[in-house]
Amino acid sequence: MATVLDNWFSVLLSFLVLINVANCWQNGHATYYGEYENPTSLGGACGYDNTMHAGFGKNTAALSGALFRGGEACGACYQLRCNARTDPQWCLKRATVVVTATNFCPPNNQGGWCDQPRQHFDMSSSAFFGIARRGNEGIIPVVYRRVPCKRKGGVRFTLKGHSTFNMIMITNVAGSGSVKAAWIKGTRTRSWIQMHRNWGANWQSSVNLTKQKLSFKLTLSDGKTLVLFDVVPSSWNFGQTFASRRQ
Repeated sequence: MATVLDNWFSVLLSFLVLINVANCWQNGHATYYGEYENPTSLGGACGYDNTMHAGFGKNTAALSGALFRGGEACGACYQLRCNARTDPQWCLKRATVVVTATNFCPPNNQGGWCDQPRQHFDMSSSAFFGIARRGNEGIIPVVYRRVPCKRKGGVRFTLKGHSTFNMIMITNVAGSGSVKAAWIKGTRTRSWIQMHRNWGANWQSSVNLTKQKLSFKLTLSDGKTLVLFDVVPSSWNFGQTFASRRQ
């Protein structure tokens, strides 16, 4: 009996630790770019053609390499607040903002804010001034945590490439927001075809899937798997975007 109770307690403790880690606020810094951003310019290293079209709005951020992880963070959501204990002059107390990761803040390898191992967010101005007063030097201390993404509508798939090089941009993913692995299946394929991350939120395969209905299977960064059947009709063309009926 003691062994069973010990095992149960160990599992419960591990679960509580995971919850605590997921909700733990961490220290970082933030800057901002662009006073009047055009949504078509905010996709950056994730490859989103337009953050409004992708379902993310203007509250977006470029992440330092420690957070971006080669594109794995694309689409993820972070809640930030300015650390008023460290900078009471410029922080808006108790104000928070949720941003979507859409870009990469490159290091300069000379001690810059986006150099490893710094946790840094280069935010859109609309997001930045939601937690900081105007008139500061453009850099604030923040605390941040990963949070679930809230999205309207289904997952969106934008078809790019050509017949033997399918590239799919995946956007508007709720929950963890970021995709860890992706598969595609046509009505004439026998099994799921694993896709590979080309860059950012763009996934590729080399199988000709023209004139076929397309289904998708996604594994998100939190381990959840989505299977979305017949998202794309057989009449699809490159350049079109289709949305699943559910998340």
